[in-house]
Amino acid sequence: MKTIPKIALGTLLALAVAGTLGWFSLDKETRGLLKTVPTNRDLLFWDVPQRDAAFRALDRISLLAKWRVVEASSTPRPLPAGTPIKTLPDIDAYMADQRSSALLIVHDGKLRLERYGLDFDADGRWTSFSVAKSFTSTLVGAAIEDGFIKSMDDKVSTYIPQMKGSAYDDVSVRQLLTMTSGVRWNENYSDPNSDVARFNNHKPEEPGVDALVSYLRKLPREAPAGERWLYSTGETNLVGILLSQATGKPLSQYLEEKIWKPAGMEQQATWILNKTGQEISGCCIQAATRDYARFGMFILDSAVAGGKRTVPEGWLQQATSKRADIGLPGRGYGYQWWTYDDGSFAARGIFGQGIFIDPARKLVIASNANWAGGASDPKTSQAREVFYKAVQKALDDEATQGK
Repeated sequence: MKTIPKIALGTLLALAVAGTLGWFSLDKETRGLLKTVPTNRDLLFWDVPQRDAAFRALDRISLLAKWRVVEASSTPRPLPAGTPIKTLPDIDAYMADQRSSALLIVHDGKLRLERYGLDFDADGRWTSFSVAKSFTSTLVGAAIEDGFIKSMDDKVSTYIPQMKGSAYDDVSVRQLLTMTSGVRWNENYSDPNSDVARFNNHKPEEPGVDALVSYLRKLPREAPAGERWLYSTGETNLVGILLSQATGKPLSQYLEEKIWKPAGMEQQATWILNKTGQEISGCCIQAATRDYARFGMFILDSAVAGGKRTVPEGWLQQATSKRADIGLPGRGYGYQWWTYDDGSFAARGIFGQGIFIDPARKLVIASNANWAGGASDPKTSQAREVFYKAVQKALDDEATQGK
């Protein structure tokens, strides 16, 4: 993989920005990014300080990335303060271990914990990584409700004709959402030759073909469609292309119309684009942590806002329950949601991003972080699972004591 020399890229960025804005007119996030310029364009291989600077500022410098804006609601959903939860583990120690930039707990519509770290705050935007997958899934439900997608059993090639003749020709929308296509894919974040590391740099073999479509339609089939689960960010990005083709709208516009404004988001968000101008639907929404929590509340409300249903009746229950076996006891995968057998479910992103939702307890936990151990550090990931259970137990203890 070719890299861009740090000095060359840093000088280019600094000159470009200084020439138009001036250093001291920049916000702290942009200045921080310019001080810690990445050595290459593949964030999977940036060091911890580079990630610390970039995760809050990916939408600040167009030389690094392009994006579209998702406008905020004119009537933000309130997040009233609730009483602190008394029996939680040591929050300072937990956040330090996670290298957490934000941790919010919303219970029964009230904000019962709001803490920030890494010099981040409530006004900042942090990148979602694969938490965006659950937003994309919800937009598929919206597209079905709106009639843009006729059926979950429609074939991918019905909406993306360029996939005809590929291994995806036999794959349904449902199988794409559950990551059971049976198509080969390597999601190893530490391997620079894996598909997840290579596909963003792929050049289409012919004009007018999206780079992702060009990459994916060359991959071979390894198993019959519907029989094997395999995590694939590439397939979520293909869902995004399918959505744009079906709706005739950019994903950022559809997100704004169907979720961001109806759900009462307080701040504008941005969605990073790939090299061919398509939102990277498996990744890269930049948003305030409070708005990630509001998304969780929107899902708790069955994706109903202002009395209007966003997705078909019963669709969200299917999306957030086990549709595919992932080989872990008590766990599963729905429509781009990680599921638990107790009825809770979560959106998860690399480096510690997450939205945990427990309908039975009316609980939402929104987290942002930059794990020192890497993209999918198992030790830190397990510590987050333990924390989720500790919050559930604390709320159960409260309920017991209140009776």
